[in-house]
This record gives sequence, C-alpha cells and structure tokens, in this order.
Amino acid sequence: MSLPKRDGVHDRYYLIHKPGTSPEVLAEADLCIQDVLNGTARENHSAYPTVVRNHNGTPFLPDQLLERYLTGLPLKEFPCDVAVSLCDAMRRLVGWEEIRYTLEKYIEKQVQERFFLVGERDDGFTVFPPCTVLPELHPEDVDEGLLRFACYVAICHTVYGQSFESLTTEHILGLISQIRPDMVKELKTNGSGKLPPNIQKRKTKHLTASANDAFATIRITARDCGEGACEEALSYLIEILEQPEFPHSYSIEFRGPEKIYLPIPGLPKKGVHQLFACAVRYPRLHVRMENYARLAMQEDEWYNNLSDESCAMPGTFAVFALGLEGPKWWRLVCDYLDRCDDEHSSLQEKFIHTFFKKYGFTAQSLPVLVHGVQSMQNLKPAKEFRTLIANEESLDALLEIKGHLEYYLSEESGSNKRALAYLWRDVLWAIWGTAYENGGSKVIKTAPKELKEKYQQVFA
Repeated sequence: MSLPKRDGVHDRYYLIHKPGTSPEVLAEADLCIQDVLNGTARENHSAYPTVVRNHNGTPFLPDQLLERYLTGLPLKEFPCDVAVSLCDAMRRLVGWEEIRYTLEKYIEKQVQERFFLVGERDDGFTVFPPCTVLPELHPEDVDEGLLRFACYVAICHTVYGQSFESLTTEHILGLISQIRPDMVKELKTNGSGKLPPNIQKRKTKHLTASANDAFATIRITARDCGEGACEEALSYLIEILEQPEFPHSYSIEFRGPEKIYLPIPGLPKKGVHQLFACAVRYPRLHVRMENYARLAMQEDEWYNNLSDESCAMPGTFAVFALGLEGPKWWRLVCDYLDRCDDEHSSLQEKFIHTFFKKYGFTAQSLPVLVHGVQSMQNLKPAKEFRTLIANEESLDALLEIKGHLEYYLSEESGSNKRALAYLWRDVLWAIWGTAYENGGSKVIKTAPKELKEKYQQVFA
C-alpha cells in the first residue's frame, strides 16, 4: 500500500488528528494501535518526539494514537478493562509522560465537563477549578465503567508520575467521590486491588501493616522495636517495592514504642526516621537495610509525608543510618548522593556535617564530600571542618582528590577545565566557606609552618 506523502514539517511521523486525514493513514494508525495491544509495536526514543511504529514501520505520535482510540470508545457501558489494557501497553512502550496529558484531558472532557459545574479559580495558587455536581445529575446516569477508568487515570498519576502529580490524583478522585463515594472509599481501603492480599494487609506477632498503591501509603505499627520487629518491617518494605505497580514516591507511616532517632541534628523526627534508627542497631539487618535503600532511592521521587523543607528521596534514612556505621557503606552513600535532586533536597547537608565530624577527612571519607557538593546547591561547611582538615594526612588526601577530580564528572565534563574548576571551587567552599576566596590567602596565612606548602597546593 502506498501512503500519502507526509507533511514536510513532520516528516518523521504521520498526523492523524487533522480533518481530511486519508483513510490509508487512519488504517495504518488502527493497525499500530492493535500492534501496541499485541506487544509488536516498536518505539523510537532516539530523537524527539518519541514515535510508535506498527509492524509495517509506519510512525505515529503515541498521544495521537491514544486519543484516537479513546474517542472511539462508547461512553455508555464504557469498556474500562479494554481501555486500561491499551493505556498500560502504551505506558510500558513509551513511558507515562508521553500519555499523561492525553489521559488528563480525556477525563476533563468526559467526566468533569459533562457531569460538573466548573467554577473559576479565585486565587493564583489553586491548581484546579472548584467543581460541583450538576443539580439535575443522578448517579445512575453516570456510567460506572467510565468512573472506574477515571479512578485508574487518577491512580496512574500517583503511581507513575512525578510527586506533584498526586494533586491530579486528588482532584480526579474528588470529582468521583461526589458521584460515587463508595468507589473512592474502596480505593482508600484496598487500593487498586493489584497488590497481593498478604501485602495489602499483614499481621504478625510483632507488627500490623498495610500498603495502599492507590494512595501511595505504607503503614506499619510495631508492638516492639526489637530485632525481629525491625526485620519483619524491612522485609515488608522490600516486598512492597518489588511490586512493579507500587508508586516510587510514597509515605511510610511507622509507629513503634521506642522513640529513637539518628544522631544527626535537624532531621525530621518522623516515623520513617524512627524505623531506620531502630533497625540500624542490629548489624544482622544492615544488608537488608541496604537492599531496601537500593530499591527505594530513585531520582525525582520523594517520601510524600515530609514537609517541603525536609523533603527526602526514599531510602534517605536507611542510607544515613548505614553511612554513620563505617566505610563498608560509603559506596552506598555516594550512590545515594548521585541521585539526590540538587534543586530541592538539602537534608544531606545535615548528614555530611555529622559524618565528617565523626570520621574526619581521610582518603576513604573524602569522596563522600565530592559527591555531596554535587548533590545540592551551595553545601555549607560546618565550623569544625577547618580544624578537622588541618593535618598532613587530610591535606594529602584532599590533594589526591584534586589530582583525579575528573573521576567525579561525566566523561564529557571530565575533560572540561571549567567544569573541573567549578567542582573544585565547590569542594573548597564546603570545607572553608568564604575563607577559600582570594586563593585561600587567609587560610594559608594562619596555617602552621609545616602545612603551608600543602595549603598552597590545595588553593593553587
């Protein structure tokens, strides 16, 4: 079959949403949709935008394929399971971000605008407008399958989206709860239903626990904080995170009788902090704590129940607890710091201050500082740092870092002299603060005679 020549501006894919699109192109689009469902479609992320190709190689934009499919479904007796199958297949193929907007707009048009009076946002802070059910609407007039699909879309925003997308989840579920509160109550009680029953709820002699994937929450109430209770809590968390459908951003609400926290001033005294402070007391559980941390720590994901100023990537408290235990865990600490959001996350500064006060500046510990300055903007020094670095061993270790600084940058940046200079400047600032300025003249001037030369090499 010969397809029409593609639009010159969009010569990498066919457009199917324009009026007058040829029947041949639409037939290929429908074939592509079927291939997505069958698992035989291919995607191409190598160039922008992402395209999906059917088995003939014909390329389309994923959001246009999804829009075409959804608009062809009946709103009466809406086939929720069928719609979910395509959405899941498309998400696995191209990623959530490629289909998020299309799904959001579909729910806005087919649920919000059809069943609600949509008001005006009366301030500049509200993300969504106020919505009230149309007075003449009866719950039985609203198709249950369509509402279940809306619930699915709501949950996807939490499970697959970035942390702020939970606002969309709340908005959509808020709409549904005005029509079918029982449907939302079921989600709040049991989640999406995809988690195995023994993970949804668990009760042992040590603890009672539950997990809800729809609302991204894990609740654990421990009867004691002994080794057995901590082991069961860690195993439970690992089992949850091994479920592919569980959100990567979530809340851990832990309650236990021992209010123990890590010796790091300024960390939020929340249950999730308490849990790992208790668990780290038992050396046999350290490997399990690392297993949890490596499953949990993912860039741009968060513990949802911490305030903005205390925002932390999942795994944070496990990493901090292990990091203070000794060199065996410092590779984990560096891997964690590499994933931190350098624009929003700052709790690591409190850890780094405590860490170097405990271990000093050595050849083993200094990589943590280099990864640390890259993990956030403007890592401030602790006042003790100038004293802790003022010895021959520490300065030699710092000079060794300086000689191999390219190891801490990407291959491309490692050969960039400006990037190397910026990184070294950040390291010096993190130890000496403003005293690093003017070539560290103040530091060199007051240095002991036997260390002056090493200080000069550091600031050169």
